[in-house]
Amino acid sequence: MPAINIEDLSEKDKLKMEVEQLRKEVKLERQPVSKCSEEIKNYIEERSGEDPLGVPEDKNPFKEKGGCVIA
Repeated sequence: MPAINIEDLSEKDKLKMEVEQLRKEVKLERQPVSKCSEEIKNYIEERSGEDPLGVPEDKNPFKEKGGCVIA
Protein backbone atom coordinates (compact mmCIF):
# COMPACT_ATOMS: atom_id res chain seq x y z
CA MET A 1 0.00 0.00 0.00
CA PRO A 2 1.57 3.31 -1.04
CA ALA A 3 2.06 6.12 1.44
CA ILE A 4 -0.51 8.91 1.32
CA ASN A 5 0.43 12.54 1.73
CA ILE A 6 -2.47 14.04 3.71
CA GLU A 7 -1.72 17.57 2.50
CA ASP A 8 -2.38 16.50 -1.11
CA LEU A 9 -5.89 15.23 -0.34
CA SER A 10 -9.04 17.26 -0.74
CA GLU A 11 -11.14 18.07 2.31
CA LYS A 12 -13.73 15.54 1.12
CA ASP A 13 -11.11 12.77 0.88
CA LYS A 14 -9.79 13.62 4.36
CA LEU A 15 -13.29 13.37 5.79
CA LYS A 16 -13.86 10.04 4.01
CA MET A 17 -10.66 8.67 5.55
CA GLU A 18 -11.71 9.88 8.97
CA VAL A 19 -15.14 8.26 8.69
CA GLU A 20 -13.54 5.02 7.52
CA GLN A 21 -11.18 5.03 10.51
CA LEU A 22 -14.03 5.76 12.93
CA ARG A 23 -16.03 2.85 11.48
CA LYS A 24 -13.08 0.54 12.18
CA GLU A 25 -12.66 1.87 15.71
CA VAL A 26 -16.32 1.57 16.66
CA LYS A 27 -16.13 -2.20 16.03
CA LEU A 28 -13.32 -2.67 18.55
CA GLU A 29 -14.22 -4.26 21.86
CA ARG A 30 -13.48 -1.83 24.68
CA GLN A 31 -12.44 -2.71 28.23
CA PRO A 32 -12.02 -0.52 31.29
CA VAL A 33 -8.47 0.65 31.96
CA SER A 34 -8.72 -0.67 35.52
CA LYS A 35 -9.24 -4.22 34.24
CA CYS A 36 -6.58 -4.01 31.52
CA SER A 37 -3.95 -2.52 33.81
CA GLU A 38 -4.50 -5.27 36.38
CA GLU A 39 -4.10 -7.92 33.66
CA ILE A 40 -0.92 -6.27 32.36
CA LYS A 41 0.52 -6.05 35.88
CA ASN A 42 -0.20 -9.74 36.53
CA TYR A 43 1.30 -10.72 33.16
CA ILE A 44 4.51 -8.82 33.88
CA GLU A 45 4.85 -10.17 37.42
CA GLU A 46 4.29 -13.77 36.28
CA ARG A 47 7.05 -13.51 33.68
CA SER A 48 9.53 -11.33 35.56
CA GLY A 49 11.78 -14.32 36.31
CA GLU A 50 12.13 -15.10 32.60
CA ASP A 51 13.12 -11.54 31.67
CA PRO A 52 16.46 -11.71 29.80
CA LEU A 53 17.03 -8.01 30.50
CA GLY A 54 16.19 -8.31 34.17
CA VAL A 55 18.73 -6.99 36.65
CA PRO A 56 19.34 -8.98 39.83
CA GLU A 57 18.20 -7.13 42.95
CA ASP A 58 21.71 -7.06 44.42
CA LYS A 59 23.13 -5.40 41.27
CA ASN A 60 20.30 -2.95 40.59
CA PRO A 61 21.75 0.59 40.76
CA PHE A 62 18.25 2.09 41.01
CA LYS A 63 17.15 0.05 44.01
CA GLU A 64 16.12 2.20 46.94
CA LYS A 65 18.90 2.27 49.52
CA GLY A 66 16.68 2.80 52.51
CA GLY A 67 13.23 3.75 53.55
CA CYS A 68 11.74 6.73 55.24
CA VAL A 69 10.07 6.16 58.59
CA ILE A 70 7.72 8.78 59.95
CA ALA A 71 6.98 8.44 63.62
